[in-house]
Amino acid sequence: MIKTSSFTILTDRYNQFVLITDRVVRAVEESGVQNGMVTVLSKHTTTGIAVNESLECLESDLAEFLSRLAPEEHPYAHARMLKDYGSTAGNPTGHLKSHITGNHCHFVVESGKLVKGGAQDVYFCEFDGPAQRTILIQVSGE
Repeated sequence: MIKTSSFTILTDRYNQFVLITDRVVRAVEESGVQNGMVTVLSKHTTTGIAVNESLECLESDLAEFLSRLAPEEHPYAHARMLKDYGSTAGNPTGHLKSHITGNHCHFVVESGKLVKGGAQDVYFCEFDGPAQRTILIQVSGE
C-alpha cells in the first residue's frame, strides 16, 4: 500500500526553520500502513528537509553555520539575468543551502507509528522566502 499526502505552508521569513514533525506523525497514523517507510519531500529547490533536535539555540547555530558556508555577499554565478525567467536570479544562497540540507528524509514505520529518536524532529527549511511551499509525505508498506 502507498499513501501520498501533501500540505502547503506559507513561510514568513527569508531563512526559516519550521517544525513539521506533527504533520508527519499524523500522515503516518492516517495512512493505515502498519509496517514500512515514510518519505518527506520538499517540492522546491531553495528549501530543505532536515532532521535534528528541536532547540532554539541549535536552530540559530544551524542558520549561522549555513550563512557562513553560503554568504549572501559572495559573487555567485547564479546571480545573473535568466532569460527563461525574465528576471535576475537573486537566490543562489537558497540553492546552496538546500543542497547542503537535502530535500527529503526517511523514517521507518512500525506498528502504525513513526519510529524516530526521542530528540529527532523534522524541519522544513526555507532559504528563499517568504513563499508558499508544498511538502509531500509518502507512506508505503503493509
